[in-house]
Amino acid sequence: MNARDVGSFGNFEYWFAMIKVVAIVMFIAVGMALILGWDLRPAIGFSNLTSHGGFLPTGLRGVWVAMVFVIFSYVGTEIVAVTAGEAKNPEVALPRAVRAMAARLILFYLGAVFVLVTIVPWTQIQPGSGVTASPFVRVFQLIGIPAAAHIVNFVVITAAASSMNCNLYLVTRMMFSLARGGYAPQAWGRVSTKGVPVRALMVSAAGLGLAMLVSILYPSSAYVYLFGISLFGGLYAWLVIFVTHLFFRRSMGTKWSSALGALSIIAILLTTWWVEGMRITLIAGLSWLAVLTPLYMWMSRRGRSLRMSPAE
Repeated sequence: MNARDVGSFGNFEYWFAMIKVVAIVMFIAVGMALILGWDLRPAIGFSNLTSHGGFLPTGLRGVWVAMVFVIFSYVGTEIVAVTAGEAKNPEVALPRAVRAMAARLILFYLGAVFVLVTIVPWTQIQPGSGVTASPFVRVFQLIGIPAAAHIVNFVVITAAASSMNCNLYLVTRMMFSLARGGYAPQAWGRVSTKGVPVRALMVSAAGLGLAMLVSILYPSSAYVYLFGISLFGGLYAWLVIFVTHLFFRRSMGTKWSSALGALSIIAILLTTWWVEGMRITLIAGLSWLAVLTPLYMWMSRRGRSLRMSPAE
């Protein structure tokens, strides 16, 4: 799908992603029915939000530590900016897409989590509580949906494939941009007759294949290290975006929001060092950055000879 024209990719991903969207909407609808009372079932109510230690049972520290895990769910939202290069009318399409993305994140992510913790006590889904199935499965089981686990597993698999599909698009366009800027081999900056950077796509797909190979050879530790690199890479990209935006707006005033965002990202990255199981984020991420930095500096010195004009 990534090798086809961008219109075909967009149409495919629209319907492919629709599976998880429909599933989340159904989950929220079913969950609210259980909370407020449905048919002859007694209403669950909102008591689980304040029981078991109160609304913030572990205080603000618990909220901040949770940010380390929660923020990973939002990594990838920056892909909307990458699509600007292939949008017909980016001045109109991008602001509309950003507004729609923010609204959907509030509805789907926060709505689903609100329903989840309202129905299932947080003490039953925390690590070490002996949970044997996804809380999402449990909600569907409460209303008697057969094969709830299989349905949720299908949605999870399609959601992961959709994410992989989008990220393959993102990485391909980034490799293409690096090549056009002189920071990657010039050949990766060429496009097919359909306007697709196929060579950059093949390089990106090779990286995906390498990750699969690592997961096979090191099944006990591969996921942890790859997750750490991914989280670090995503947050580092956000940090660079904030810093870039900070300098961009320096002459325009109103720069405190960008500075606050950058400081927040730094604080979250540092927090991973003290969160159980998350220290690998800084270890793997900084190691990976140590590899990329000299490579970037070397490519920068060769930049002039590798640069390609847009016409080429």
